[in-house]
Amino acid sequence: MSYQFICYPKCTTCQRARRWLMEHDVPFAERDIKSDHPAAGELESWYRESGLPLKKFFNTSGLLYKSLALREKLPGMDEQEQLALLATDGMLVRRPILVGKETVLVGFSEEEWERRLGRGESSDGNAV
Repeated sequence: MSYQFICYPKCTTCQRARRWLMEHDVPFAERDIKSDHPAAGELESWYRESGLPLKKFFNTSGLLYKSLALREKLPGMDEQEQLALLATDGMLVRRPILVGKETVLVGFSEEEWERRLGRGESSDGNAV
């Protein structure tokens, strides 16, 4: 099965995630979140599939998030308004996002990715 890896190539966390995918032989197609940002429909689908709160899809440490004062504004917005806002600029979206059949991972946590993708390592360092 191949995954869609949505990332910002200059992001060091995305670079670490890409390296992890390659080291664990996880097939993926890469998509630049800045030049090919997700549409509201995609974001809604990923949000529903992930089971995460919608706020987890926002890049809360990003400059754009801070400049728009979204910390104060998001609580007053409904889901559709938040999804529409996320769809306006890929830099508002937390990254990386890994999308596969019945899998949506937001942000990179090596432990979480190993647990969810079943790609841990054996004691000799080889992928299992």
